[in-house]
Amino acid sequence: MSILKIEAFSGLSGDMFLGALTDLAGAYTELELLPRKLHLENVEVKITEVEKAGIACRHIKILDHNTYENLEHLPAHIHSHDHRHKHTHTHHAHAGGHTPHRHLKDIEKIIDRGDLTDNARKIAKKIFLLLGAAESKVHGVDINKIHFHEVGAIDSILDIVGSAFLLDRLSIDASVSTPICTGHGFVKADHGRMPIPAPATKELLLGIPVHAGKVKGEMTTPTGAAILKYLNPSFDVPVLIEKKVGHGPGEKDFEHPNVLRLSLCESASGIEREMYMIETNIDDMSSELLGYDFQENLLNAGAVDYYFTQITMKKGRPGILISAFAPEDKVKHVSDFLLENTSTIGLRSYPVSRQILKRTLKSIKTSLGEVKVKEVLLPSGGSRVTVEYESAKEIAARLNRPVSEIFNQLNKEI
Repeated sequence: MSILKIEAFSGLSGDMFLGALTDLAGAYTELELLPRKLHLENVEVKITEVEKAGIACRHIKILDHNTYENLEHLPAHIHSHDHRHKHTHTHHAHAGGHTPHRHLKDIEKIIDRGDLTDNARKIAKKIFLLLGAAESKVHGVDINKIHFHEVGAIDSILDIVGSAFLLDRLSIDASVSTPICTGHGFVKADHGRMPIPAPATKELLLGIPVHAGKVKGEMTTPTGAAILKYLNPSFDVPVLIEKKVGHGPGEKDFEHPNVLRLSLCESASGIEREMYMIETNIDDMSSELLGYDFQENLLNAGAVDYYFTQITMKKGRPGILISAFAPEDKVKHVSDFLLENTSTIGLRSYPVSRQILKRTLKSIKTSLGEVKVKEVLLPSGGSRVTVEYESAKEIAARLNRPVSEIFNQLNKEI
């Protein structure tokens, strides 16, 4: 099981996440090609060697070299509201001084037309949806009418889409985190002087352990908070075996290392920390309401896994048993979600243990191209290799062939 450990002792931002994830994946060359993948011209990924309080790392900055004359195509000008994570642009606003901003649908169009995996698109859209929901609530505006200010600019879009691309590549199964440093004081933004954390950041960090830290200024940005929210980490950090470390530097220098530290880990033993099963029986609710959206939101609430079972209830009524599997610190979130979004008036939960085989994800070359596979280590010392569904699905779509045929061919080759 691949676990991402997040250490935000110097806060979080989009470029810090992007830098740390790129370091973990060793994907600097691929990241430089990201603007091309998104069909964005005259956009540069600049990678600079830096040192943060003795830690050598690489800072990633997105530069937009376009000069925009047509307001309809002008990317949102970024107003530097972050005292620590400066963003440099070479694009120019219209002579009238207007600074139009992108809406959610505009950003989704960029994501949809990009040369990305389906899962990377899905991750990027979820992060922007979380960000949009927070902005919508804070400003009292419909999510589809929200102007994405700072995060509507090309650099912030690439921070999020790049992070989504790398999270997909790293195939993270779960994440854990230390408390988040937010900074303190006030910051200048489009709406005037705002307290730190900024309102959208504050909304995204609800329910998450935070501390102000010693540095005056904005240490955690809305973009960083949205990526964190998507990862939905546990803050009950278990004993882990750390396999690789990546650093994502911020732009400013402090007495402490101004970096986000991410580690790829695996469980210290095959048996994980205690988990809980949350269950409820339903016999008076349309199955339409238990479809894709319900299941996606159940996972977002903190469930690690779930399943539905057809059951016969009292008086011979047909019903559905909903079983959700979650770590101890997510039991209340999952329970509240079930109580709010089903017709049940009660549920039950009980502790369970699970044993997980160690597994690694890697890419192999086949006659159909590069394919992602999962290699599982068996108790006997042997291994089992299986093709990842999303990888087979992409090949099937490219070749216009059934996924089942692709699976059969790849399994024979493997």
